[in-house]
Amino acid sequence: MTISENSKGLILAMASSAFIGSSFILKKKGLKRAGATGARAGVGGYTYLLEPLWWAGMITMIIGEIANFVAYIYAPAVLVTPLGALSIIVSAVLAHFLLKERLQKMGVVGCLSCIVGSVIIVIHAPQEHTPDSVEEIWDLATQPAFLVYIAAIASLVLALMLYFEPRYGHVNILVYLGICSLMGSLTVMSIKAIGIAIRLTLEGISQVAYPQTWLFVTVAVVCVITQLNYLNKALDTFNAALVSPVYYAMFTTLTIIASAIMFKDWSGQNASTIVSELCGFVTVLSGTIILHSTREQQPVSSQGSVAWYISGDSMKSFEEHLITISNSHYTEE
Repeated sequence: MTISENSKGLILAMASSAFIGSSFILKKKGLKRAGATGARAGVGGYTYLLEPLWWAGMITMIIGEIANFVAYIYAPAVLVTPLGALSIIVSAVLAHFLLKERLQKMGVVGCLSCIVGSVIIVIHAPQEHTPDSVEEIWDLATQPAFLVYIAAIASLVLALMLYFEPRYGHVNILVYLGICSLMGSLTVMSIKAIGIAIRLTLEGISQVAYPQTWLFVTVAVVCVITQLNYLNKALDTFNAALVSPVYYAMFTTLTIIASAIMFKDWSGQNASTIVSELCGFVTVLSGTIILHSTREQQPVSSQGSVAWYISGDSMKSFEEHLITISNSHYTEE
């Protein structure tokens, strides 16, 4: 009995979601431990690199990403990427038990919505045409429509990094996750190109000599490093159960758009099938929104937070006010 290409991609994507969902929790616990003894990642600290639990989460995520990487070789991004919703379910359930971030009853409805939407997408997913060489993939990546997409992504990322992050990074989750998601859409396109190159090479059609192969590798490495850096900041600053669904929603939307432009995933499908896929995706997004809205908000840590908002004379008066309260307390005793 032969397994179809899409089925292989489906199995790998589901395994990937289980590992990645678990990695969020392990990394979050590692970041909390590291933050208790040194500078937090959210304020530019890197003490988490000395925390074994964070590395356990990192290894788990790498395993999940490898499975995800291979899944993109066999199946289109329209199928693989939305199945990341399963990682949200895994992280939400584990966060409930291990991080004490309560999962409300409506959160269960959100989980079910994610599952139903994923099933709809799987049923209507298109069969993908695999390019015959890296040069063919390069032609797809340099078509005018995708070049416009790349330019838009680069502009938005620079704006978020240079203007919005210093001002709003610690109060608005969309800043950190926006950078992650925008870069992530390019990561997926590069990873898919690399995966196809590896597959063709293993089949006897070497792609190693093509400079385009190494350009895709370079883009993937730069994007992955950027994603990990800003994902760590988001996890350290905001609730893990909030980071997972918002990141998923943004990342998946942008990846599907990028894949539709570059690989023309919907080419050859009729309107009803495409609408069914979009409905499945909207159902999954609805599930993530429900999960988001029904989770408890993480209290903002007071450690190091005052300095971001108070400066100069106002900081001095704030300190004097604290001293006055403290002195009055001892006088009463």
